[in-house]
Amino acid sequence: MKKVGVLTVLMVMGMATVAMASEGGTAASGANLALICLAAALSVGIAALGCGIGMGHGIGGACSGIARNPEASGKITVTMIIGLALIESLTIYGLVISLILLFANPLLG
Repeated sequence: MKKVGVLTVLMVMGMATVAMASEGGTAASGANLALICLAAALSVGIAALGCGIGMGHGIGGACSGIARNPEASGKITVTMIIGLALIESLTIYGLVISLILLFANPLLG
């Protein structure tokens, strides 16, 4: 699993480098535009995938903790909600990155 994560990061970094490397008026601006759109889609998709898996693990752990110790359900629930909010913020960061790639780009303007 670690190799897949490292390869994904390297692929996204490589696409961003190629997409931002050329001048605005070159013939390859269409290819760069496609790479920017692909990088924006990957930033949201990978963030949502990772956060969905993390939320599933967190909720599963909280449910098993409550099933083992019902008296601690209040503390477990509060901790779970705080954790889910922090995980969800990572997805929002991916969305912000994709919006920056799409709307702060001279090729699209």
